[in-house]
Amino acid sequence: MGEIKKLGIMTGGGDCSGLNAVIRAVVTTAINKYGMECVGIQNCYRGLYLGESQMVPLTLDNVDEIIGDGGTILYNSNKDNLFKYPRRDKNGIVKGANGKPLYDNVSGVAVENVKKAGIDALVIIGGDGTLTSGRDYSRMGIKVMGVPKTIDNDLNSTDQTFGFDTAVNRNVDAVDCLKTTGKSHHRVMVLEVMGREAGHLALHTGIAGGADAIIIPEIPYDIVKIKDRVKKALLSKKQYSLVVVAEGAPSPEGKSVISIVQDTSPDGVKLGGIGGIISKALEAMLNSERDENGYAISDTIMDVECRSSALSHVQRGGDTSAADRVLCTRYGSAAVNLLVEGYDKHMVALRNNEMVPVPLEEVIPSSNMSSNFKPVDPNGSLVKMAKTMGICFGD
Repeated sequence: MGEIKKLGIMTGGGDCSGLNAVIRAVVTTAINKYGMECVGIQNCYRGLYLGESQMVPLTLDNVDEIIGDGGTILYNSNKDNLFKYPRRDKNGIVKGANGKPLYDNVSGVAVENVKKAGIDALVIIGGDGTLTSGRDYSRMGIKVMGVPKTIDNDLNSTDQTFGFDTAVNRNVDAVDCLKTTGKSHHRVMVLEVMGREAGHLALHTGIAGGADAIIIPEIPYDIVKIKDRVKKALLSKKQYSLVVVAEGAPSPEGKSVISIVQDTSPDGVKLGGIGGIISKALEAMLNSERDENGYAISDTIMDVECRSSALSHVQRGGDTSAADRVLCTRYGSAAVNLLVEGYDKHMVALRNNEMVPVPLEEVIPSSNMSSNFKPVDPNGSLVKMAKTMGICFGD
């Protein structure tokens, strides 16, 4: 392996807190320990395609105070897969006779731009879609070290992705606010959180927030059982209820809830809206079970009111938690060390509290971005513990 003198750094996929902390750790380790030159590639793979105009020097001074900042100083993009790049003209994306976008493979342009810039290796910070392209560039001869990032915590190759802890903290802050208004009005508060097809965010948020019920994609639920648990909470001394719902959970009828279909998105769809559906269903069911006085619950809760909230991108933003700052620093520093040791087609992973290299071919073993997916274990210790706390999953 040739010596790495110039290191390129890029961030891709959805943004999340901790990206800047990783950038800082990579730059600090590369410069202080190895005397490398560091360059940031803005706008991820779009930046690789555009070349020099998107490349900025990264020094100790310009990363010194970014450890807690949300977002990324290098910007993110999750729509620029250069191996399947939408063709464009003056009207926008060009579509074929079937109405679907036409694609070109322009990955070779990125490889040439890396060579022109004299970049010896890339640290690519991202989730499954971003690391899929990273794997493919490593196949084309570019030295790559991936760093796993997603608030969903759903990558099987690592014990924890950074950004997850911050997102859970943000969610729990919201739960604490929702509980005060729920308590004041004797309401049922339904909080929809992100996670796509994984329920890790909802599970941790619900446990930390003291939810009465948690609905996640991994556990099929009966809305009647959720209703019964909510009614029990309304009848209790606290007289309000909290339900946490993962955005990827199906409707009570078992259908996926999709807010937007996107041809050019790596995932194809955007999920959202299940919180409102659950809220309306619970309200209707609870108000249909009135006693002889016409009271849904009691003389103080004559009519049940359910309110839903969706934090959406709030979960990705804001200052990075202390735990994530430490985790990000470990990831970034290890990424550089492992590259120097010769692991140039790998991702750095946290396993048993150690930072270890995992081959990108193992992280993304196929063209299916979900092949490395890590769902919540329905029979795992965390779910079992939550049930002993009285949390209902509807199963």
